[in-house]
Amino acid sequence: MTPFYLLDVFTTEPFSGNPLAVVTDADDLSTETMQRVAGELNQTETTFVLSPTLPEAEWRLRSFTATGVEVFGVGHNALGAWWWLASAGRLTLDAPTRTFTQEIDGRVLPVEVRSEQGRVTSVSMAQADPVFGAVVGRTSPLASALDLGDAELAVGNLEAQVVSTGVPHLIVPVRDPGALARARPKAEPLAAYLRSVGAQGCYLFSLDPLDPDAPAQARFFGPNVGIVEDPATGSAAGPLAAYLVARSLASEQRPIVVEQGRAMGRPSRIEVRVSGGGVRVSGQAVLMVEGHLRLQGNR
Repeated sequence: MTPFYLLDVFTTEPFSGNPLAVVTDADDLSTETMQRVAGELNQTETTFVLSPTLPEAEWRLRSFTATGVEVFGVGHNALGAWWWLASAGRLTLDAPTRTFTQEIDGRVLPVEVRSEQGRVTSVSMAQADPVFGAVVGRTSPLASALDLGDAELAVGNLEAQVVSTGVPHLIVPVRDPGALARARPKAEPLAAYLRSVGAQGCYLFSLDPLDPDAPAQARFFGPNVGIVEDPATGSAAGPLAAYLVARSLASEQRPIVVEQGRAMGRPSRIEVRVSGGGVRVSGQAVLMVEGHLRLQGNR
């Protein structure tokens, strides 16, 4: 039998944050089996914990959506897995802060685990350096795909832009929290639009007021990978933070807080730091379920 766990990620409260399935000791599972398990567990993403293939990494992670699409970001899929590793005693937590390494899609990235008396209190993960892609000048097709008016995407001089810290997402400013709440994406038009600009997902955000100390409110839609809406998206919060710092709407001197998931009844809190061009995402998680997969039926 293969063990699995369900965690709520980017939260400290049960039944909030972003649910994640973690399957451990997965070295013997084929890619096809991982895809089928992800479909069976039917979470936004399922992460498989494996032995590394690169010598400088301590653990390797592979993550799949419920539709079987493999995703390579460093967000709740990775944070939840490291929270489990720390909670299960798979990591040596002999100091208040320890740094480990994870292998994702051939990249090795550092992970910082903070603990008190051997109990994990937070996980902080480095993402890839930000890459700024296409800027969207004409927003009417995008507004239509989101079922919003053109004026609701008019936010001063801010423009929608594709930004990647490992996965390219379209960062879209909206006028106010009301417009953010009213967005009702049309899956096929939005998927086609995202493909046309080279983005995997769409991350709407509102800064109202434009206060560097106030949390950004955000929503994520990923029709190209089978995600109708995601309650907490670390792989998009990183690009959003890089976008805000590049436009002097946030500072490298303090963490940027992104609140997500309220529209889904699963409030989440993601903390991001941008320093010297590097991006680091932090948060907590709650272990909810422990179980076993009977991959050979009842035998």
